[in-house]
Amino acid sequence: MPNPPRLRAAVLTATAVLLSSSVTGCSHDNDTKDEDLSGQKLSWKDCPAPSESEGGGNAPSPLPDGDEWQCATMKAPLDWAKPRGDTIDIALIRAKTSGEQSKRIGSLIFNFGGPGGSGVASLPAFGKDYEKLRTRYDLVSFDPRGVGRSAGVKCEDDAQLDEYFQQDATPDDTAEQKNLLANTKTFNSACEKHSSRILPYVRTTDAARDMNLMRQVLGDTKLHYFGISYGTELGGVYAHLFPKSVGRAVFDAVVDPTQNAEQGSLGQAEGFQLALDNFAEDCTSKTTDCPIGDTAQDVKDRIATLLKDLDSKPIPGVFPRELTQTAATSGIAQALYSKDFWEYLTEGLEQAYDGDGKVLMLLSDSMNGRNANGQYSNLVAANVSINCADDKPRYTTADVQAKLPQFKAASPLFGDYLAWGLLSCTDWSVAGAADHPDVSAPGAAPILVVGNTGDPATPYEGAKKMVDALGKGVGVEMTYKGQGHGAYDSKNKCVQSAVDGYLLDGKVPAANTVCS
Repeated sequence: MPNPPRLRAAVLTATAVLLSSSVTGCSHDNDTKDEDLSGQKLSWKDCPAPSESEGGGNAPSPLPDGDEWQCATMKAPLDWAKPRGDTIDIALIRAKTSGEQSKRIGSLIFNFGGPGGSGVASLPAFGKDYEKLRTRYDLVSFDPRGVGRSAGVKCEDDAQLDEYFQQDATPDDTAEQKNLLANTKTFNSACEKHSSRILPYVRTTDAARDMNLMRQVLGDTKLHYFGISYGTELGGVYAHLFPKSVGRAVFDAVVDPTQNAEQGSLGQAEGFQLALDNFAEDCTSKTTDCPIGDTAQDVKDRIATLLKDLDSKPIPGVFPRELTQTAATSGIAQALYSKDFWEYLTEGLEQAYDGDGKVLMLLSDSMNGRNANGQYSNLVAANVSINCADDKPRYTTADVQAKLPQFKAASPLFGDYLAWGLLSCTDWSVAGAADHPDVSAPGAAPILVVGNTGDPATPYEGAKKMVDALGKGVGVEMTYKGQGHGAYDSKNKCVQSAVDGYLLDGKVPAANTVCS
């Protein structure tokens, strides 16, 4: 692919919806012009199967107690500067509380990350992990604007995306650099052609305002919130804009809000390298022989050799596509998001050394939002669109070349991949909003901020930076000494007990609590 999406995603499912030149989900009905949208009534119905833009698949299975997931559509202003102007539809999903109504706290709104992940598709996939929280909350999630059914951004079609992800994302010479820039421009132009009307309005500040409207429409005086990965940035921006409306909130897998795009990508290079180091050490330290290397360094050396070979000679992947250097790199990165995936990474590498790239390619497809039918969600389209609308810096080939040594020092394996990814907003049609988000939230209720020491995508150091940026008396830091992206879904009892205690009973853990 011309450039990788920023690897901020906690949930790598979601996205590709076909839009006309006017955005799907936009309303031009004069009857809505003067309506107070905070007073709208939602019509909850049984959920359909996720759309292609949300990743496809089957309708969500019933909840453990037999209740059905419910879906609805909320109208929000297309342009929050014109709150009584044209509207877009925001897709919502909920699981009503399983407990007594007298003990119900309200709605607990989830954002699982990305940016670009479909909350409508993700919440049912992870719902069983949050059953305890359902005893006192309605569990709610949504497709943020630009994602899935919420005026989802459309760039290229499935065939074009297959070609897009086969491109060389780490050019070695001038000709390959020109090809990279040309492909980037083609992709970005397709976004402008198909989705120009929504692109200026997919900033994180817009999504935060949507959440505040959602809070009102759901009937809550405070926003109770669970944000994961990019969802922590969204939650921080919400807290900055509406500090007095923050209820009980948890940030897990925390984005460093002080970093610009370059600093964030460099941090990810270090984070994914750390995760790779931990994976290699884990494989070679077991009592049985590690099938992909004799020592941790041997494992990494063999991976580096594989990637170098794939640059000039791809191997069969998922027919008719081949496993390229770029696809293999993104597949390895995907497997490092969770320790549960390490066995698949071992299997994929073992097979790739024998000339079979299928497993690594399936992992890469998961990273890019491609399902088994060859259909793409709009994960990457939304990811690029939201990042480029948020991030002010625009980088050139010369910028990347100057930064390459630093990126490669941070990660011999992922450094150049993430450095060249900085070009993703080159020639973007909408100016970026800021160098980094403002999350200062004086006066907000306590926000529990959980960092994982082994997190590849949102390195641990970001948790402390988020706490400091939120301001004195707001952020409460907690540490999980573990592996993978995020902490709560690791099933660690210490983490879950602390998070549940705050969300369910209002018990704020002691600052700097450590779980292992």
